[in-house]
Amino acid sequence: MEKQLPSPRRSVFATGFVGGLGLVCAVVLALAVREAASILLLILVALFLAIGLHPAVSWLQRRGLNRGLAVTVVALAVTLLGCSGIVALVPPLVSQSDHLVDAIPTYLDKIGKDPQLAEFLARYDLVNRLKSAATPETLGQALSGVFGGVLLFFGLIFNIVTAAVLTIYFLAAWQRLKEGFYRLFPANRREQAQAVGDEIFEKFGAYLLGSLAVALLAGVFAFAFFLIAGVPYAFALASVVAVCDLIPQIGAMLGAIVGVIAGFAVSIEVGVACIIFFIVYQQVENWLIAPRIMKRSVDISDLAVILSALVGAVLLGAVGALIAIPVTAALQLILRRIIIPSLDRAGIIDAPAEEEASRHTEEQPDAV
Repeated sequence: MEKQLPSPRRSVFATGFVGGLGLVCAVVLALAVREAASILLLILVALFLAIGLHPAVSWLQRRGLNRGLAVTVVALAVTLLGCSGIVALVPPLVSQSDHLVDAIPTYLDKIGKDPQLAEFLARYDLVNRLKSAATPETLGQALSGVFGGVLLFFGLIFNIVTAAVLTIYFLAAWQRLKEGFYRLFPANRREQAQAVGDEIFEKFGAYLLGSLAVALLAGVFAFAFFLIAGVPYAFALASVVAVCDLIPQIGAMLGAIVGVIAGFAVSIEVGVACIIFFIVYQQVENWLIAPRIMKRSVDISDLAVILSALVGAVLLGAVGALIAIPVTAALQLILRRIIIPSLDRAGIIDAPAEEEASRHTEEQPDAV
């Protein structure tokens, strides 16, 4: 019988080297993810938009269009919608801003004639402070801030174009991507994963439609208010409010700023009324309208809609607010369709075994 040689023991140096190498790889991976975070977020947004637009592409395919032509039609429709929002935004904003600039001397005269405001300005010496603040250094800082804003604007345009191109690619290769994703699951669970996955994708599409409904209601209420307040370009401004409302987290504020500028171009009273209207309506939309519509669209509770939107905005900003609600609906669906039934089945299977074991334990003393 051959003598079995003892297995070689790994030295402490080799163990430490492998552990250190793993730590280095983990650090490098974390740094790579941090550096590529912006691109990963763009990919995530593009994938979300592709999932949301896929029902429209499927609808066109059922009407006889091939996949490529259906994707082209949907892309052109979304582009046309975005361009119409820009066209609706720029002319009223420029025109009303010019009116506001022309009306500034009149506003200053009104402020100067108001005894309370004059006393307030004199008490805190605000006029002299403003004059002393207008130094070459502060002007240089303002110009650098403007330059940074220009760079930020072009960076935003680049991100929008990149996300749009990735969305088109994802839509075109949607079937292959989905089939490849389902093949990652074991064969005995692939059918269940496909059923749950298809329903999750439907939730994402329903969420997009719900967002469009919320934005449409914002435009309708803004249009009615602008007509009542006598603000010109009411339809164009309401279109701006509706399009901006589609942008998560900051869109509502952008639309409100445009409306408030238009209101102050009419009069101070109308401008103040615009501020009050947008503050009140945003609270109503955030706490009543949006939760109820999203509850009907993605079938989650009002509280879950509010909490998921808040948590998503804190974690990932605008992107987190965009995907928080459909992700919550997906997690709820996975919990309802997979995890809870698995736990129930485990309880049903384990119950007879536990009863048999307890019966055997009770009968054992009698046998002795």
